[in-house]
Parts: sequence; C-alpha cells; structure tokens
Amino acid sequence: MTPSVLASLVAMISCTVAANLLLKRGAMAESASSSLLSSLLEPGIIFGFLFFGAAAVLYAWVLRTLPLNIAQSLAAAQFVSVIVASSLILSEPIPLVRWLGIAFIGIGILIVGLSVDGATG
Repeated sequence: MTPSVLASLVAMISCTVAANLLLKRGAMAESASSSLLSSLLEPGIIFGFLFFGAAAVLYAWVLRTLPLNIAQSLAAAQFVSVIVASSLILSEPIPLVRWLGIAFIGIGILIVGLSVDGATG
C-alpha cells in the first residue's frame, strides 16, 4: 500500500469519525428537536453530511488502488475510532464487553493489514 493510499484511508476514517460526532451533536441540539426540517438545518447535521461526503470521495480514491475486500476490511477501523471518539469527546461509556468487541475488530484489521503487501485492485 502506498503512502498516499494509506493517507487517504486515514483521512477517510477521520472524516467518518468527525461526521458521526457532528451528527450526534446536531441531533442532540435543542433546535433539532422541534421538527425534521429544523433537524436537517442544524449546523452539526449539515457539516456531518459534508464530512460523510468527503469520506465517500476519499474512499472512492482508495478503491482505485485496493481491492474492495481489503479496503472495506481496513475501513472497519472507523467503527473502533467512532466508539473511542464517542467516549473521549461525548463521554459515552464503553463497557468491558464492548472493549472485547473492539479488540476483535482490531485483530481482524491487523490480520488484513498484514496481508496487503502484493494485493492488487
């Protein structure tokens, strides 16, 4: 995997994490509770969608180089990242059993990541 593909993958994951955090904050805003339209106009929701769009563009770039089965497996790091970010930034608790699941996902990402050398799209 080239450094530019790795950087694109990390940027995609970062955009996905930011999008999820922004959507959560936007959904929890007082103005978002009055109606669906006001929810869609909440800045957190708007910026969350923009970050998801940026993540999709970056992911499409990654897919130019990596096979889908590898790219999607590595992109699973976004699940771990969102959970950890929600704990650190939103103070959401992570129970022990969830940490176990995070560890399994991490092991799977590591196994796939170690198999990437020589993979072609």
